[in-house]
Amino acid sequence: MDFWQRYKAIDARDTRFDGQFFTAVSSTGIYCRPSCPARTPKAENVTFYETSAAAHEAGYRACKRCLPEAVPGTPAWNIRSDIAGRAMRLINDGVITREGVDGLARRLGYSARQLNRILSHELGAGPLSLARASRAQTARTLLVSTNMLLADVAFASGFNSVRQFNDTIGEVFAMTPTAVRATGAKSGPGRAAAPGTAPAALTLNLPYRDPFDPGIFDFLAVRAVPGIESAGTEPDGTRTYSRTLRLPRGTASFTVVYSPAVAGKPLRLTAAAVDLHDLPALLSRVRRLFDLDADPQAIDDALSLDPRLADRIAEVPGVRVPGAVDPQELLIRAMIGQQITVAAARTALTQLAVAGSPVEGASSGLDRLFPTSAELALNGRGLLRGPQRRIDSIVAAAEAMATGALDFGYGDDLESLKRKLLPLPGVGPWTVGYVAMRVLGAPDVFLAHDAAVRNGLKVLPAGIGLSADFREVSPWRSYATMHLWRAAAVKR
Repeated sequence: MDFWQRYKAIDARDTRFDGQFFTAVSSTGIYCRPSCPARTPKAENVTFYETSAAAHEAGYRACKRCLPEAVPGTPAWNIRSDIAGRAMRLINDGVITREGVDGLARRLGYSARQLNRILSHELGAGPLSLARASRAQTARTLLVSTNMLLADVAFASGFNSVRQFNDTIGEVFAMTPTAVRATGAKSGPGRAAAPGTAPAALTLNLPYRDPFDPGIFDFLAVRAVPGIESAGTEPDGTRTYSRTLRLPRGTASFTVVYSPAVAGKPLRLTAAAVDLHDLPALLSRVRRLFDLDADPQAIDDALSLDPRLADRIAEVPGVRVPGAVDPQELLIRAMIGQQITVAAARTALTQLAVAGSPVEGASSGLDRLFPTSAELALNGRGLLRGPQRRIDSIVAAAEAMATGALDFGYGDDLESLKRKLLPLPGVGPWTVGYVAMRVLGAPDVFLAHDAAVRNGLKVLPAGIGLSADFREVSPWRSYATMHLWRAAAVKR
């Protein structure tokens, strides 16, 4: 978007662009989200920034009226496969907090100095400033949603000290942490513990852009592995999804609930048995799992231009592409699921789950973790069923991940993922594409040779003169794939 397109968006108070850019006003010294209800500033006083961190760096503070930190994240980090996009995915996952700027730079294949120069040029702020903005956003969420001790909020948000936390909150919001907490006293989703205590569970609202299709819960439900995941639907339309998972410092479990009857804030996360230092990573991975930073209206507008998809978009707006909370787990699931039905893959994964470690303190009915690569390498042959060549391929991939010979994750792009995965026996273009969709959130993957995609195509109107790979709707072909999968499922 150019300057005047963005200016038109803020003049219209268009909520679709909240989190996608920030409006700084020189006459007031503040920055806002695009939908801020304040009077539209004069164009000559406006500067647009890609990130809130860039606005901080330029000396602006957050608007107390529109709370620009309380918005969904930008979808650009999935659309962009350049260094800036890859870096932001890793920063949001807490890599700088755990490994520092040097660790982030190593993962991306650059020196820290080069990375700082690239991000400052592309995003208006260096990696430390971007990480600080991410921490401030997490801190605000915890302050307004829970009664956690302020010191616990500080460390759960990724700050190294309470003083650093207080200083950052003051600089970003021009308020003390206590004052920020007071802004959510009337509208928070419910306090998880009494004042002055550390909560056993945290319940937080999950912001997103409308529309939101809850069909993603169905996608996860039919693939849920008993003991590790559970999902359900209530008569009133409430959907739930729960699972256990490993995080950098320990294990955790979470439940996401979609309640359509709750106006304004129907999506909630409850996290249990989680190390406070792991909260930023957990929040980032849950948001990726449910594709909550997407811009569904823009995606649907583009997809509906294809006559094959127009009716599907009108019937089911806001379809999301499910992500992954663990890249290594997703690769194993993809390798097991290729060329067999979803039901058969779930059966195989249920048998394999026996190798996972038991976990205590998780949600009801969840008692295990998905097996690590080392556990799969050790026990996989005795638990997997099917052709020996397929078993050998899965175990070989597990061994490569367990030894570090295969290392991939949120900081990869599609090309690097191909270089790492295609040499593995039993891994082909379908597997790479599926992993790219779910681990990287790659928006432009079309799984042309997928059986369910082909079945979905049979349901759609004929696309006379249109490409078989849906290139007309690029860069949103991953969402086209989801619509075809859904069409195939409805047909059955």
